[in-house]
Amino acid sequence: MPVSVLRFNLAAPGASPGELADRYQAALRMAAYADGHGVTTVQTEEHHGAENNWLPSPFTFAGAVLGATRRLAVTVSAAIGPLHDPLRLAEDIAVLDLLSGGRLMTVVGIGYRRAEYDRAGVAWERRGRLQDELLETLLQAWTGEPFTFRGRTVRVTPRPATSPHPLLLVGGSSEAAARRAARLGLPFFPSAHLPHLETYYKDRLTEYGTEGWTLMPPAETPLLHLSENPDETWATHGRHFLHEARTYASWQSAGIHSVVHSTATTIDDLRAEGVYRVLTPAECLSQGLDNLVLHPLAGGMPIEEGWRSLRLFAEQVLPEAGA
Repeated sequence: MPVSVLRFNLAAPGASPGELADRYQAALRMAAYADGHGVTTVQTEEHHGAENNWLPSPFTFAGAVLGATRRLAVTVSAAIGPLHDPLRLAEDIAVLDLLSGGRLMTVVGIGYRRAEYDRAGVAWERRGRLQDELLETLLQAWTGEPFTFRGRTVRVTPRPATSPHPLLLVGGSSEAAARRAARLGLPFFPSAHLPHLETYYKDRLTEYGTEGWTLMPPAETPLLHLSENPDETWATHGRHFLHEARTYASWQSAGIHSVVHSTATTIDDLRAEGVYRVLTPAECLSQGLDNLVLHPLAGGMPIEEGWRSLRLFAEQVLPEAGA
């Protein structure tokens, strides 16, 4: 049975505040509809200062989605750990865990855009140390016991409901990230299909005497859009996919690995590349994908087109896929 994911980053170039409000509210209605049709997960992410209005507050959005749904999980993938206050994040995740009955999964990475660190006044060169501090603080805070944080004794309340703590994974595409996860006994979430990192992580688990597991993205994790006429959809809406693909490309430097990695510069190139796929329901079922990731509002996609895609996905793909 494939995993079904509804992805939202709410990017919308040039959108007015009113238009953004419509898109955010549409995303919540889409999540509620998806929850009622067996979608497994809503996934969101964090980026700051983007001119196209990319979502900067994933935990706020996650809370709204959790409140609008009853069954599906919400994954923040990824939060940029060093940009968060450790104690405040511990509190926020604990509250969301209590509200949702443990349906929040948080992947914490260090990001790959120096501009976000500069904007926040956080030293890029300290990101590894700050990430260590954040993760260690979260794990200590959720015990409910007093501990030392930056030279003072603190205690964080409330304690989360999930034992031993809310689902927390370390994300990344480097040996440093895998080593950090193994040292803390946390699951590792590579940012792409990177089997060599999984091997390295398992070796470090043995070295540190800890236990953990890897949530490895499949070799193919395309972003899907469902359509009864893919040719027409590419012609009419391909610019939205291309905008998002080019935005990611502008952020990702050499050495960055991501499931959303495109080198396309034209709509035709993007279609041929296969990172973004517009498929009929029958074509989607024939792909044999382990992860079905629907991206209904990609790159400023019109809301009504996003709904058409979601309804085809929920009503014609998921029942046949056994989801």
